[in-house]
Amino acid sequence: MITVEEARAIIMRHVPLQGKQRLPLDAAVGHVLAADVVSPVPYPLFDMSAMDGYAVGGPTGPWRRVGALAAGAHFGGALKADECVRIFTGAQVPTEAYAVLQQEHCTERDGVMHWTGGPFAQGANIRRKAESVQQGDLLLAKGMVLHAAGVGLLASCGLAEVTVHTPPRVSVVRSGGEFIEPSEPSEGRIHSSNEHMLLAATRQAGCVVAGAPLLADDVVDDVRNALLSATRQGDVVITTGGVSVGDHDLLLPALKDLGATIHFHGVAQKPGKPMLFATLNGVPVFALPGNPRAVMVLFWEYVLPFLRAMQGAADPWPRTELLPIAAAITVKGVRTEFRAARVREGHVHLLADEGSHMLRTLVLADAIAYLPPDVRTLLPGDAVEIHYLPQ
Repeated sequence: MITVEEARAIIMRHVPLQGKQRLPLDAAVGHVLAADVVSPVPYPLFDMSAMDGYAVGGPTGPWRRVGALAAGAHFGGALKADECVRIFTGAQVPTEAYAVLQQEHCTERDGVMHWTGGPFAQGANIRRKAESVQQGDLLLAKGMVLHAAGVGLLASCGLAEVTVHTPPRVSVVRSGGEFIEPSEPSEGRIHSSNEHMLLAATRQAGCVVAGAPLLADDVVDDVRNALLSATRQGDVVITTGGVSVGDHDLLLPALKDLGATIHFHGVAQKPGKPMLFATLNGVPVFALPGNPRAVMVLFWEYVLPFLRAMQGAADPWPRTELLPIAAAITVKGVRTEFRAARVREGHVHLLADEGSHMLRTLVLADAIAYLPPDVRTLLPGDAVEIHYLPQ
């Protein structure tokens, strides 16, 4: 059995980088940039007014009004020192304008504007050309995820599309004969949740679901066929159930029968000790346990960073902080533990230590507390590593 750190290192050594594609900005949201994006133009493109008011040609008034400028209009000349134009937010400031004066302190009578406010500086309320972005500036770096603010930045600099990595297609396999659909008899059987969670998590990660989940009974031929179908459909396969060492745990035998390379089986962690990682027909396979809590935690801690790395993410791991723990805790055993937590006012509050089949505290959590095997006791105020959950 290997450590969590060893498991992380192994999976990252087997990341296949996805291809690239050009997409319009609106379609590229949530994708990872495959190349640096530089600005083809300065921003702002010209000196513009930061507010509604009057652009004045000199520092002292009154000023004679000689025009009006809405956003998108152009004055076409230079202001004299005793002239002004009515101007609106975003409009191009005339050449030689001294300042823009806010309309609340301007009074116009018979075509002459009088200033009733206090002293003002040259350039007041003028957004200067290229003060935010110079032509050729780096806007967004390769490996960043394109979010809404990034779309706005790129669009404001005249860009309409970007190069991104193609999201991986994810196939999900659920094994086990104990599951029922909502309308079926329930004697001795349970409702299935794992494949639905994994499909939802895949979509939330910005990846593509490669068809409906493949369901296999506890029969080795079923498991083998499901695995083969999954590798044909997906760039990554996630399985749930059948990965331990019991009589009905058939993932490992099926993978071996198919000639898969087993990179590891078993990690010293709680939950999710039986986790397996393999490559089958060139496709990475994450074999997760059947307990729902373990499935969700292991997806966040291993599968999601792997999917991000496939898309070229500069930092695929969850956002991590060291924060003081709110209450004392003693951990039993010698395995790394992943515990549901909430961060409030800079302190980590551990939620109830539910069994690996329970999900309620994961619904309430906004982070996972990482408790390594050499940390068994924490006192209030001691630092604990937390991994923030995806929003």
